[in-house]
Amino acid sequence: MKEHRSVKVRGLGLALSAALITGCASHSANVQTSSTSASELESVPAARTTVSEETEAEVEILQTGGTDSAPEELTDGTHSDVVVTHPALSQPLSELELLAVEQNPQLVKLYQQYNAASSRSRYVNKLPDPRLGANVFGAPIQTASGSQRAALSASQAIPWLGKLNAQEQQACFEAFAVRADYLSERLRVIAAVRTGWYRLYVIDQQIETALANQELLQSLIDVANAQISTGSATQGDVLLGTLELSKLEERLLTYRKLRVAVQAEVNRLVARDADTSILTPKELKIDLPALSAQQIYQQARESQPEIQAAQLRTQATRWGIEVAHLSRRPELTLSANYFVTDNNRPPSSLYKVGQDPWSLGAQVSIPLWKEKYDALEDEATWKHLASTNSESDLLDRYDALITELLAEARRAEETAKLYRDTILPQAQQTLRADQESYSRGAVEFDRVIRDYRNLLTLELGYHQAIGELAIALTQLSRVAGQDVPLQAAAPPALPEPQKLSEPE
Repeated sequence: MKEHRSVKVRGLGLALSAALITGCASHSANVQTSSTSASELESVPAARTTVSEETEAEVEILQTGGTDSAPEELTDGTHSDVVVTHPALSQPLSELELLAVEQNPQLVKLYQQYNAASSRSRYVNKLPDPRLGANVFGAPIQTASGSQRAALSASQAIPWLGKLNAQEQQACFEAFAVRADYLSERLRVIAAVRTGWYRLYVIDQQIETALANQELLQSLIDVANAQISTGSATQGDVLLGTLELSKLEERLLTYRKLRVAVQAEVNRLVARDADTSILTPKELKIDLPALSAQQIYQQARESQPEIQAAQLRTQATRWGIEVAHLSRRPELTLSANYFVTDNNRPPSSLYKVGQDPWSLGAQVSIPLWKEKYDALEDEATWKHLASTNSESDLLDRYDALITELLAEARRAEETAKLYRDTILPQAQQTLRADQESYSRGAVEFDRVIRDYRNLLTLELGYHQAIGELAIALTQLSRVAGQDVPLQAAAPPALPEPQKLSEPE
């Protein structure tokens, strides 16, 4: 395996980083809360407590196990529940998921961006740095008490404190949104790994089916050779069978090339060598979801990080309006000055010779340019409206996507059942009957070959339907953001095709 910089995306690190954002102070500004936000985001003053609550409720999709499997402790110390409940999946899939979470470059980048955003939330509400100054006079200022040779000054700007608090709240929600982006990408990467793994399963089944059909075809060619000696077949039958065998070999080459490409893509997602071997099980059992599209959509609204990110950004832009509104408030600057004076005058009873005078001062900014501040508020308002519409559009897209994926899963499941229970048994029965008829000279060899082609196509279609069902459920779980309960039914393995024995 190639070397990778050890950058662990850890759930504990997320919790620690999120805890740093607890400077989100409660504030009772006139800011409306979003009606589409999750319950923990209903009120802006709750931003302080949202950090720990949301961290504890972090979405984890890391392990695929049996229907009765308990949550497993992961290498980063967190626990995760199953998302798509499959009985007895092979171990390499769970290993791939853990590698993807720990090493995927996109996840590492988003985790680092979240740390950057959380760091910003810790300083945006702080006062500007104080200023110190010194002014040395080239020609001392002559006064009655002595020559003033220098002036020292210190100043501190104090913005409107309500504006600082609003900026802190906005930065907190933006950091939460980046964290939700990370969790959403984490779901996407794991779903992509599982999708690639299921595609590898389908390809392996297609290769195994093709190899089994090679043996079946070879047995047909052997029967044709035996029939030639009895005069009931011609050399053309053998040539036709050999041609089909060559076509099948070409199909196998295509499958193997495709497997290399899919395997390389999965390995890219987990950041390891492209030629690293990935194993798949001999049999895959997939069930349909037990929930309706509306129930899954409700799960998505509550658990999908991408939806939460849109809601958080809506909250952030709402605070942006408050920041723009408070920009009209004046900024206060306090200053202190000290003048260094020489003791170079005769003593006087009226004043102290050589005494260093000092002064205190205050300055206030005057927000005269109304058009500028109107434009700031307009900009913030338009950003908030755009964010709100983006949230609504996202909810609509997820609603449509869930309906589409659920329909696709049901179609694939019904197709697999149709292949398994009706079409494939009929095709196998037809092939066996024509094989026996050919051995008696009752049918032509090309009819047997046609039956063989049909059976091969149908068997490949069955495995393709199983793969499409698994992929649809994987994407459905990614969209829902959590485990989708499944029903308890699974297609059995296909019966083995029977070889035709040579005539005695």
